[in-house]
Amino acid sequence: MSESTQTEGTPNTPSAFGWCAWHQGHASGVRLIDVHEQGSGPGGGVFACRSCREAYDLVPFADRPL
Repeated sequence: MSESTQTEGTPNTPSAFGWCAWHQGHASGVRLIDVHEQGSGPGGGVFACRSCREAYDLVPFADRPL
């Protein structure tokens, strides 16, 4: 029996494509960094790509302790 020479993909790893607020451009793998809540109107959030998260030591909102 032959073995596969291809590497397995990472299952259940979410990936998003969106706008990085730090370098002001589209990127893949963006994560939510901060949420702007507004009283009666719509809120919003800012996202950052992996390279900006590493460069600016940004911690994704979901990874912060409670």
